[in-house]
Amino acid sequence: MIAPSLLSANFTRLSDEIEMLNKSKADWIHLDIMDGVYVPNITFGFQVIKQIKKIAKKPLDVHLMIVQPERFLKEFKDAGANILTIHYEASIHLHRYLEAIKLLGIKAGVALNPHSPVCLLNNIIEIADLVLIMSVNPGFGGQKFISGIYQKISETKELILKKNPACLIEIDGGVDIANAKKLYKTGADVLVAGNAVFSAENPAQMIREIRSQKI
Repeated sequence: MIAPSLLSANFTRLSDEIEMLNKSKADWIHLDIMDGVYVPNITFGFQVIKQIKKIAKKPLDVHLMIVQPERFLKEFKDAGANILTIHYEASIHLHRYLEAIKLLGIKAGVALNPHSPVCLLNNIIEIADLVLIMSVNPGFGGQKFISGIYQKISETKELILKKNPACLIEIDGGVDIANAKKLYKTGADVLVAGNAVFSAENPAQMIREIRSQKI
């Protein structure tokens, strides 16, 4: 699957960008929510998500890069999130918050920063619907992919196969046509592509090309 990230979209033409994604082979629409505290950037909040939801025909994959994400789980669900991912590093009581997301009736994901080892997921992988592996340091789009992440994907896949085969692996950061095939082959199920899609001459065609690397 592929989940284009609106972080790299043209916000002066946001409705057009979303309509393009609606008509494309994109599976989800990825929304990066940043608070300027957990990461050194600020993006958008509930009102923007609500407006996106009115137009979007694909599930909204909402990635919270914020401190104390548990404060706003219901608000993000009510705004339109279909998948809600919180960071291991930002969540003191991760098991409790993943359960809380699932009780809202949406999919619950856990994200790991590049420096965080996969072993941290041992005791919560069974309740996660998704593991999002950051392949850049979170905060800004357009960064270079960290090559050491391939080993991390393999380790995550091994853990998932042992404890929760239904759990998906999502990769976020520096994804493009050059590394998509290897990412899928290593074990990724969902690729988040921002700059690679929205800077392309034909974004819909680029989505098809990245998605087709799974074959």
